[in-house]
Amino acid sequence: MRRDRLESLLDASANLRIAVVGDAMLDIYLRGDVDRVSPEAPVPVVRVRDRKDALGGAANVAQNVAALGARVELVAVVGDDDAGARLMQMLAAMGGDTRGLVQTARPTTTKTRILARSQQLLRVDEEVDSDCLDSEVEALLAAIGRAVADADALVLEDYNKGVLVAPVIARAIAQARIKGIPVVVDPKYHNFFAYKGATVFKPNRRELEAALGAAVDLEHPDALPIVLERLGVQNLLLTLSEKGMALVQTGDGRRKTGGARGTDVRIDRIPTTAREVYDVVGAGDTVTAYLAAMLAAGATALEAAVIANYAAGVEVGKLGAATASPAEVLEAFDGHTS
Repeated sequence: MRRDRLESLLDASANLRIAVVGDAMLDIYLRGDVDRVSPEAPVPVVRVRDRKDALGGAANVAQNVAALGARVELVAVVGDDDAGARLMQMLAAMGGDTRGLVQTARPTTTKTRILARSQQLLRVDEEVDSDCLDSEVEALLAAIGRAVADADALVLEDYNKGVLVAPVIARAIAQARIKGIPVVVDPKYHNFFAYKGATVFKPNRRELEAALGAAVDLEHPDALPIVLERLGVQNLLLTLSEKGMALVQTGDGRRKTGGARGTDVRIDRIPTTAREVYDVVGAGDTVTAYLAAMLAAGATALEAAVIANYAAGVEVGKLGAATASPAEVLEAFDGHTS
């Protein structure tokens, strides 16, 4: 990819509006020092010296979209509690549209991490992960209708916390297809095969293999056409941890294999660009946000994946769920290509 092409796509993202639908969370980081062991149990005593609140899950995807300079509307559920109020406040402060947040009786999903000298000692999760109630689903469907009507791309961000149930998935994708905007899906185990019609489907290797009940061999990808047909998606972007990503597309390409019904696939391997990995939390959210924004800006699936990979390389060099700005992505590109 040429630098001028990258810069053009990043600049174009500032004029976009992205709808993000999924499971929003509040991440809380309690940092402190350990000087002794508790007399009550053989556990360290952490004296907390600072607290940081951060947006997590689908809210972190929204945060990454905003860091690109694009406008974002988040459709999710939050509780009638302090964590929900804090999440809404943080979303509004970064310029995000909060009208799609549906208030429910369930608590806001909160993950509290306790750290000492940058080492995580414990994580405490407060959540209800059952499917949303019918009344909550109706409110989500109404919010999705408004959000997609104004959007240039749609993200479905699933953390298995009850928002992305079958009716929500079907309505969101159907409305996006009617409008002709790209759909990027970051799935989890539930409803894995419910995203037919998505533009880019982005599981990690473990998630895909668990859903298929079989290993995925990218060196001998005879089964991949059948996988794409079963998923019903245009592009499969498989994240491979420290090995980067692999984009699988149907059609002519540099690597082909005869598959189901004579279909050919093209596989592009995208090696990681991270120079230092400090914390992988939130890296997938960064990739998802950049994929959606770049596709909406006119990038090909391969261009979008390459740019998202640079963004992930920036994000993993930061603590916790963080963002990658266009300037940082350009700097990473320059450093990698120089």
